Amino acid sequence: MARSATDPAASGSSAETPRVNLHYDLVYPELSRWRRMQIPVIGWLGTLLVRTIGPTLRFEVLGYRHYESSWAENRPVIAAFWHRSIFPAMWWWRNRKVVVMNTTNFDGQWTRKVIERLGFWTAQGSSSRGGLRGLVVMAQRLAEGHDVAFTIDGPRGPRYVAKPGPVMLARKTGHPIMVFHIGVERGHTFERSWDLFQIPHLFSRVVMIIAPLIHVPADADPETIERKHAEMQGALERVRDLAEGWFAMPETERERVRQEWQ
Repeated sequence: MARSATDPAASGSSAETPRVNLHYDLVYPELSRWRRMQIPVIGWLGTLLVRTIGPTLRFEVLGYRHYESSWAENRPVIAAFWHRSIFPAMWWWRNRKVVVMNTTNFDGQWTRKVIERLGFWTAQGSSSRGGLRGLVVMAQRLAEGHDVAFTIDGPRGPRYVAKPGPVMLARKTGHPIMVFHIGVERGHTFERSWDLFQIPHLFSRVVMIIAPLIHVPADADPETIERKHAEMQGALERVRDLAEGWFAMPETERERVRQEWQ
């Protein structure tokens, strides 16, 4: 069952608004009262956890010049990163009014509470429900001067397989795609979660690697779009492999990579 509501945690009316189609319509799933009660509690606990661990993290950022170069031209970016890196990404990019594509399922509803308290905005939708509506909102926010972001293999995988949303949005708006990954020296990985979600330990060193920007022409044909999607997938894999292996590298190798990416 599904329902429409302005507040997804409220019980609301069971009456549904007219539907357009699966990819544009925004309908919240029907949740039990117990689930609705959990949303604000988990949201506050999640916010507390990020605000406790976040200030202790020691970040090193490679490739930040790519982000700065786009903003030097007053062009917000379309960021894409794997679901695994959400926790440190929330802390680094906080309080910038970045607009994040956010699913309407149970996990998305409590996650929305966390990220909005950390200074993000949200566009409701996902690859399986309301995605086109979310892209429209993101296009509007880009035009207003805000960065937007996708957890690109979310909301439920497959892990490390990029969805097409950023390429579609880049073609429509002319804004560049910026992919990044964050690796942590010490953290807890939820091995049974589909995304291998990771929470850094207190005072952990962290590295974020940002790849060169990807541009999609406005007149891109299906073959070009497919090629750009493959380029994005490859860039995501490259920064993931570098960031995940960063703290196992000898210092001489890390210095070589720094020189390459800086």
